[in-house]
Amino acid sequence: MITTNINKAKKVLEKNKLVAIPTETVYGLAGNAYNESALVDIFKLKNRPFYNPLIVHLHSASRISDVALNIPESAMVLAEKFWPGPLTLVLEKKSNISDLITAGKETVALRVPNHPLTLSLLEKLDFPLAAPSANPFGSISPTNANHVFNYFGEKLEVILDGGECEKGIESTIIGFENNQPILYRHGSIILEEIEKITGEIRSITNNEKNPNAPGMLSRHYAPNTDTYLTKNVVELVNHFKGKKIGILVFKNPINGKGILQNEILSKSGDLNEAARNLYAAMHRLDQNNLDVIIAERLPEFGLGKTMNDKLERATKKLK
Repeated sequence: MITTNINKAKKVLEKNKLVAIPTETVYGLAGNAYNESALVDIFKLKNRPFYNPLIVHLHSASRISDVALNIPESAMVLAEKFWPGPLTLVLEKKSNISDLITAGKETVALRVPNHPLTLSLLEKLDFPLAAPSANPFGSISPTNANHVFNYFGEKLEVILDGGECEKGIESTIIGFENNQPILYRHGSIILEEIEKITGEIRSITNNEKNPNAPGMLSRHYAPNTDTYLTKNVVELVNHFKGKKIGILVFKNPINGKGILQNEILSKSGDLNEAARNLYAAMHRLDQNNLDVIIAERLPEFGLGKTMNDKLERATKKLK
C-alpha cells in the first residue's frame, strides 16, 4: 500500500516487518534496527549479500551515542553541520548493534535523514531504523514511491509516499581511521564541502570483498538494459548502429538514427537538477524495451564527479 499515513508505517515496523520510507536521497527499505528477524528480512527481500553493511537512521544527532562509541570530535562537528541531511558517518558501534547491520565489523554507518515524514516516523518509534535503498540489490535506486512498488509490489505492506526525492542520489559516506576522516562513498554532499571543515580527506571508495560501507562494490545502481558510459555519445551511437538506443545526456539532446529516447538531466546545465533527475531518467530508459542505453559522462567536478561514480558502477565496458 502506498500511503502518507505515518501511524500505519509505525504499526508495521513495531511488528518487526518492513516498510519503505522516503528520504531526501533515495527511498529506503526500513526495519527495526534492534530486531534480528527484521534485519534478515531486509537482506532476503533485497537479495543483498550479508557482507554489505546497512545504514542506521536516527531521529537526531542527539541519539548518536545510543548506538556509537568513542566518537571523534570531527564526526560530531560534521553531524552538527550536515544533519539532518545526506551525510552518513561510520563510527565504532555499541554492542546493541547487530553484526548483521555491520557485516561483522566493529563500525556502524549512521545518518539522520532530512525528510519530514521519515523524521516524524522516527520520532514516534522506540528504535532506530536500518534502511538500505528500497530496490533489489545492484539495481537502480528508487526516487519515488512508484519505483519501490514496481520493485516489490504487495511484498511491502506499507510504502510511505514522500514524493520525489529532493537530492536523488545517495548520501556521502565518511569513515574514520585514527580519528582521521576517509571518504567511503561519493554522494549528495560534495567532498569539497566536507573538506572545508575537516581539511583534505583520503578516499577509499572501492572495496569488492570487504566493504566498509554501502556503495563500494564495482557493480551497482544498474539498469537491466545494457548501459555504457562515454564522453563521445555520437561515436557510441554509431557503434551500435541498428540497435534501439536510449540516450542519457547532461543538457544537450542528441538526435540520430536508432535513437528512440532522449533523457536530458538538466537543460540549464545545473548539476543539482541533474542529480535529482538521474535515477528517475534511468528508470524511464530501462522500462522502454531498448537494446542499449548510452550515458554521457558528466563534468568531472562537484556532483558531476558523484554522478560519474554512480554511472561507472552501473555501466559496462565495451569489449
